[in-house]
Amino acid sequence: MVYEEPRFLVGGDRAIFVEFGDAIAPEVNQCVSHLTHEIVKKKIIGITEVVPTYRSLLVYYEPRQISSQKLRKTLYALAKTPKETEVSGSRLIEIPTLYGGEFGPDIEFVAAHNSLSITDVIQIHSSNKYIVYMLGFIPGFPYLGGLSSRIRTPRLGAPRIKIPAGSVGVAGNQTGIYPMESPSGWQIIGRTPLKLFDPNQNPPTLLKAGDYLTFINISLDEFNMIKDQVGKGMYQVRKF
Repeated sequence: MVYEEPRFLVGGDRAIFVEFGDAIAPEVNQCVSHLTHEIVKKKIIGITEVVPTYRSLLVYYEPRQISSQKLRKTLYALAKTPKETEVSGSRLIEIPTLYGGEFGPDIEFVAAHNSLSITDVIQIHSSNKYIVYMLGFIPGFPYLGGLSSRIRTPRLGAPRIKIPAGSVGVAGNQTGIYPMESPSGWQIIGRTPLKLFDPNQNPPTLLKAGDYLTFINISLDEFNMIKDQVGKGMYQVRKF
């Protein structure tokens, strides 16, 4: 549920937590995204960094430029400004994805677990619009909301030591994309040729909290073509 009033908690001598609710839910996360956007738009002197999560926002500040009391009053006022249905500045980003086979070795299990065909799993996963609740775990990893209950599947019994960058997985009621080679306990159903994290770019992450994305089912030929274009810096990610 969304709290009637945002809660302020001390995060050390240079940070404040602003909590908006006690559940992972779109309406709670919308409050987080709204305040994040307002802070960035206002360019408040003294705020050095903001870190959005599912249901809260961590605000770092410089005490010599703004007091904690003044910061709380400012954040409260911004949090109470009118919200839009979708936060201004949010984007819809297309994630081309090759499902199944060696690129999605767990898709058969996901299908069997939910009494579906592989085609059903692909259609269901690629037909939703997902919100990026937060980035975490590893740089650029998006925790996404909006996975259909029809393809919810438990984590692996034993995590893999290593999966390729771009792997798309599901675990419980979540889905996400691994920006780099990483250990994983999620069910891997596909892979995207896009780079979600590149330290040489500004910003280094393709996605940000508050974005929306859709998965686009592609063929092996399309995957290889896009991967080649990405490697040459020629591919333009579709953003709306």
